[in-house]
Amino acid sequence: MFLSVMTTHRPATDLGFLLHKNPVRTQDLDLGFGRAVMFYPEASEERCEFVLTLDIDPVALVRGRSGGDGLLDQYVNDRPYAASSFLSVAIGRCLGAAMGGRSKDRPALAETAIPLDVTVVPLPVRGPHDLVERLFAPLGYAVEVTRHPLDPERPEWGHAPHVTLRLRATARLAELLTHLSVLMPVLDDRKHYFVGEDEIETLLARGEGWLPGHPERDLIVARSLKRRRVLVRQAIAQLVEATAEDETTLDPAAQEEPEAAIEQPVRLHERRLDRVAQVIAEKGAKRVLDLGCGDGKLIARLIRNPTVEQVTGIEVSSAELARAARRVEALPETLRRKLVLLQGSLIYRDARLRGFDAAALVEVIEHVEPDRLPHLERALFGDARPATVVVTTPNRDYNVLFPTLPARQLRHPDHRFEWSRAEFEGWAERVASTYGYAVRLEGLGGVGSGDAYADLGAPSQLAVSSR
Repeated sequence: MFLSVMTTHRPATDLGFLLHKNPVRTQDLDLGFGRAVMFYPEASEERCEFVLTLDIDPVALVRGRSGGDGLLDQYVNDRPYAASSFLSVAIGRCLGAAMGGRSKDRPALAETAIPLDVTVVPLPVRGPHDLVERLFAPLGYAVEVTRHPLDPERPEWGHAPHVTLRLRATARLAELLTHLSVLMPVLDDRKHYFVGEDEIETLLARGEGWLPGHPERDLIVARSLKRRRVLVRQAIAQLVEATAEDETTLDPAAQEEPEAAIEQPVRLHERRLDRVAQVIAEKGAKRVLDLGCGDGKLIARLIRNPTVEQVTGIEVSSAELARAARRVEALPETLRRKLVLLQGSLIYRDARLRGFDAAALVEVIEHVEPDRLPHLERALFGDARPATVVVTTPNRDYNVLFPTLPARQLRHPDHRFEWSRAEFEGWAERVASTYGYAVRLEGLGGVGSGDAYADLGAPSQLAVSSR
């Protein structure tokens, strides 16, 4: 297998800083299933080319396997000779820093689009004749595909299922390597390793920013996950959710306007955030999760708490994460260092969310479809298991007191439900009992005991669950 990456960026030898590979040295790495060799056929100021060759050991591929696949099939196939998931794994192991967009010596260059010319050969393509163009062209590449006859002397036999692929674009090297690592196994329609739930996280991480809007999204997901229906449904649901969130947050003011306008008379939004930050401070939490962090208003409060050492914001929308990052830009560096922002969904188990002292879901659960709430419960209370979980949600009982809210209408068009105090109490107590928490409930933005409408409770409600 052969991968070539060439640039004419000046000075072209900066490619070595991006790839973390010295142009004057040849390097090799044993990958278990074969050996990767990396070198530079040319390295000048005007033109620099890097080559990775992968020599697969066919014996290593079947060592330790049972004979269930048939011994002949194990040895007589194209796997040792064709670019595929093997080359994707090799890119990840040999060029992981480059694919992650990291360059200690040229950090600005790692974020810069440069002219790149890439060749991969032989690349197996199983599917329609235009599949390569359908996958790479929407990403901005000029695509050149050279098809090879099965036998040059027998043209009537047609073409082999292997091609030479050439891509040209002005792009970040990290993006190009990521696109290759995802799409080569898609074209091959095979993977040499077991595909489980962790592959969803890998696919979504590598597809961030381009996969949700790709016209062949569903095909890419299905082939990447070996058509395992449960995994495919989960991945597509998360991609659809991310796309929907991005679309609804294009105009942040418009997104927040309906609920904010209704609740403004009681200044509920600010009071809610202040109270959640106060509860977390009272718990003495050092590592805090803000789940569904939005544009970072709670984060800005939490990182100012000297007891808090780290605040991790989780949000499905990349646009909202960008707004959260901008919100803290003017803060001192000592505070900004506390913040970690991650893209992710709240309804799937995520190892990154384990080991925290506290987690906050501020006006989040009412945006989740009721049939998906059990997944959120298992992911948060059952898997992540922070010591304290603070949940807030609107109190439907109070809605009759908002003069601008029509009867039986929810406070925001994206709310899937709004619970009464009894319903919220029942949910909170059930979840606490199921997952080994003790729970305490209180009203937010509340009324006094002598208020004529005290029987309706407060406009918002809060549950603090503690292990």
